[in-house]
Amino acid sequence: MTSVSVEDVRDVLNIGEADIPDEKIAKMIKRAEVALELELGKEIDYANCTEAEKEAITVLAAIYAICYLTGGSAVGLSFSLGDKNVSVLGNAPPLNVLQSELERILSHLKQPYIGRA
Repeated sequence: MTSVSVEDVRDVLNIGEADIPDEKIAKMIKRAEVALELELGKEIDYANCTEAEKEAITVLAAIYAICYLTGGSAVGLSFSLGDKNVSVLGNAPPLNVLQSELERILSHLKQPYIGRA
């Protein structure tokens, strides 16, 4: 098991603490955790999760961070961007790349569970 950190989210976007405070990213991680729980219909703990869940939460929190930096908005898995000309995002991956990655991860996490009762 692993955990999602503030630095994991910053690493995806190549940003520093001066760009978004730790507390703000921590809230984004928690929001991403809840959105993922609702999407998958199961409990997830960002502080103790699988590698795949960590990646999904990290990417979703990074998308929330892009929305925050551009003046956009994010609710669950729906996003809208404001001014995309924010200089801090110069080295960040494009939003559509992050969205595609999130969709790919979610499709694998949604695989039906086959086990014994």
